[in-house]
Amino acid sequence: MTAGTGAPFGSEISALLADRQIPSHVSMGRSVSQALTMAERGLLKIKHNPQQLFDVVILPIVFTVLFSSIFGGAIAGNVNAYLPLLIPGVLVQVAVAASVTTGVQLREDLDKGVFDRFKSLPIARISPLAGSLLADVVRYVVASGVTVAVGLAMGYRPGSIAGLFAGCLLVIVVAFSLSWIFALMGVLMNKASTVQGVSMLILMPLTFVSNALVPVTTLPDWMQSFASVNPVSHLVSAVRELAVDGHFGPQIAWSLIGALVVLAVFAPLTLRVYMRKT
Repeated sequence: MTAGTGAPFGSEISALLADRQIPSHVSMGRSVSQALTMAERGLLKIKHNPQQLFDVVILPIVFTVLFSSIFGGAIAGNVNAYLPLLIPGVLVQVAVAASVTTGVQLREDLDKGVFDRFKSLPIARISPLAGSLLADVVRYVVASGVTVAVGLAMGYRPGSIAGLFAGCLLVIVVAFSLSWIFALMGVLMNKASTVQGVSMLILMPLTFVSNALVPVTTLPDWMQSFASVNPVSHLVSAVRELAVDGHFGPQIAWSLIGALVVLAVFAPLTLRVYMRKT
């Protein structure tokens, strides 16, 4: 009871809540701002737990050194001659593999109830999901930077520095679009280990049955047919074209179109399933 009036204290609270209008729709501008805030949260998680970058730091080093040592002499005669073929391939392989972690971490956050707490906030429903995926762009940048740095240390010399930089941007864009597929898997599947296992089972043939490590002509006939239409092969070819002379050929256009199509299909689909599941 309030002093001197006898009016219930609860009625005052009800009146205050009635005067406060909680928006049922969040504008596009606020949604983007909230997604960026959630992305900052993801970056803080990386800052406080740098071990999350372990795979995108170690994997490029292992892949570059291992594959160049194994295949360099057999395919190109020596390691230095093989590096222009290898570095774009490893660049794509590592970035695509890093996008799998998006789905795994999303599943872990869902299991911990993190997204349940976000539901109580007056924010756009897509912002926690989009923010998580945006934060993972840092992982793709680190993976690309480490791959290029290791290649340069081993003697790799691209024909066009600007073209190589453009190739890295292209890989990051494609990896971000693919992360929506793995985010969908993270929402649909019940365990993070299941997301990890199924994702790698899909990625293994895509990344290795391609032109990433060896010329397609060296593969068996049935593998050549698959590698020729494999999106990973087109992306690797696009990065090689850019790194050699900065040439923007049709492979680049197809890679960008493919990334936009994946984003247009899987971003709303993932959001719909995420909203239904949460």
